[in-house]
Amino acid sequence: MLRFLLPALLWLSTATSAQSETVDVKYYGRLDLAPLACTNIARSSFINRTCYDKDKRFMVIQLKSVYYPYCEMPSAIYDAFVAAPSMGRYYNANIKGTGQHGPFDCRTHPAPKY
Repeated sequence: MLRFLLPALLWLSTATSAQSETVDVKYYGRLDLAPLACTNIARSSFINRTCYDKDKRFMVIQLKSVYYPYCEMPSAIYDAFVAAPSMGRYYNANIKGTGQHGPFDCRTHPAPKY
């Protein structure tokens, strides 16, 4: 019985790890995206993907090929961003901010640990 069960357990462990995705996030480091809810974006010319953790108020956004982190972002801001007619305009005006650091910059706000 064990010899039949072992290959099944091995397959399950491989399938689970294959579903996780680790990316390099600028100013943050390596991040497994499994705990975040990710959405591929097809309607923007420079935003390719967003990943958000509502409990930790943490967003990772992929601009072209680079991932950037945003900390202490309320879910209302994230929801408005995703629903905006122009995600790029909303991002530039409300998330990226002005000056050196924006309102949700993880270099000035505590970054969650995963």
